[in-house]
Amino acid sequence: MKNILIIDDEEKLRSLLTRIISLEGFNVAQANDCKTALKKLDSGYFDVILCDVKLPDGNGVELVKQIKSKFPAIEIILLTAYGNISDGVQAIKNGAFDYITKGDDNNKIIPLLHKALEKSELTNRVLHLEKKLHKKYSFDSIIGKSNSIIAAIELAKKVSDTDTTVLLTGETGTGKEVFAQAIHQESHRNGKIFVAINCSAFSKDLLESEMFGHKAGAFTGAIRDQKGLFEEANHGTIFLDEIGEMALDLQAKLLRVIETGEFIKVGDGKTTKVNVRIIAATNRDLQKEIEAGHFREDLFYRISVFQIKLPPLRERVVDIELLAKHFASEFSSKANKKTLTINPEYIEVLKQHSWKGNIRELKNVIERSVILIDSSELNTNSLPIELQNTISTKSGNKQLSAFDLASAEKIHIQKVLNYTNGNKTEAARLLNIALTTLYRKLSEFNIS
Repeated sequence: MKNILIIDDEEKLRSLLTRIISLEGFNVAQANDCKTALKKLDSGYFDVILCDVKLPDGNGVELVKQIKSKFPAIEIILLTAYGNISDGVQAIKNGAFDYITKGDDNNKIIPLLHKALEKSELTNRVLHLEKKLHKKYSFDSIIGKSNSIIAAIELAKKVSDTDTTVLLTGETGTGKEVFAQAIHQESHRNGKIFVAINCSAFSKDLLESEMFGHKAGAFTGAIRDQKGLFEEANHGTIFLDEIGEMALDLQAKLLRVIETGEFIKVGDGKTTKVNVRIIAATNRDLQKEIEAGHFREDLFYRISVFQIKLPPLRERVVDIELLAKHFASEFSSKANKKTLTINPEYIEVLKQHSWKGNIRELKNVIERSVILIDSSELNTNSLPIELQNTISTKSGNKQLSAFDLASAEKIHIQKVLNYTNGNKTEAARLLNIALTTLYRKLSEFNIS
């Protein structure tokens, strides 16, 4: 049942409106001044407010602004004994749904109330969707507690609410687009569009047209004017994924956009101006690409004003269990399966894997397991054979269990090697063992 609040210092009018509106099946509350109304708003939710303009302790037109700033989904209909055009204009500017005269417009109250309720419901749905969107794409959606991922998140948070160009680097599958979305969501542009384009997915000519648009007749098949993604993203954010794949002459045009905010559409003679925040990403070493003559040095310095390196999954072993549980929950829900538990040995196998495809590969493995499993527990039988083989050793035919001492030792050595990026001397120092002992263990456990 919808809740209506009537704010008016005239008791007889409040009672009359309460009776009329209650007969329509609504819950109605009353307040005789601003102070009482604000207390009621703080203690309960209302969908629509009918408010007098002249109140003992304030002005209804100003009260509208105060209420809408705190409760944007509440619609407010102002009532006045004497219609005043300037007050009506200001009331609408402040967010009032309508402004009507008492007495003369009493027959309009109920139809107007229903229209205001429709708008209130729509606003509530929009706010709910925005909240879900923020939750999905904010930094809170990035899963992990490892030092490396937390450091990357902190850097991204610092740059998010600026217009600075950001370069995200890291291996394929490390979550660069997730970071780009989060940076956009936490910026002052979050109410505007976020556009993503993979620069490796198009030929040079097609990519130019996709990015900057074209005029009719610019090339065969261009039968009408076409906006590019930069124009679509005006006042928002554009994410250029795999920017290292972009052709050199197109890099020059991108450099101009960054420096001037202007570009020329394919087949056009005049410039188009945009205000776009650019986030770029690459899995290539752009410094090496510059040395090889494949990437412009001047463009590199413009896009890498603020650079964030995303760590590979093998350097985030502590996060693997968190990610596995998240993906298992997500895919079991999509497959309409009961809540799944995960066998500890399953997690240990995941931790031993090198994850060349990073989070994307892990996500695919979990999805496959959820599809294959017939029970309510994910176990190693549902893993791809190459992962199952990681728990075997060449020392005899013995299979290492995640619960025996040898397996625990192997897992620990693997984690330390991951931490040192394969530096065996440093790993031996951290393990507090001789380097020769470490090499013997590596041979025993078949660790390369």
